[in-house]
Amino acid sequence: MARAKNRLPKPDADSGIEDVSLLILEWLGEHGVSALLRFDAERSRNQWTFAAAGGALSHPVRNDAASAGECLSNGLVLIRRQGMDVPF
Repeated sequence: MARAKNRLPKPDADSGIEDVSLLILEWLGEHGVSALLRFDAERSRNQWTFAAAGGALSHPVRNDAASAGECLSNGLVLIRRQGMDVPF
């Protein structure tokens, strides 16, 4: 069965992306990309937000999710789709 376009893959819960989240943000900053990972306690669903813009990105990236790992993983998928190869 063909995969639906623009669907994000399910993140691997054991990938340890939370462990390297600061390294990812720092790497993006070193490559001219402004990025943030934010938790919004006022929202009842998808409380985590990842946003990135600038540098080699042709347009800004934003993703909201229920966990930090899912949010950051999906944000990196969106960044990679624009041609940036984040090494994490």
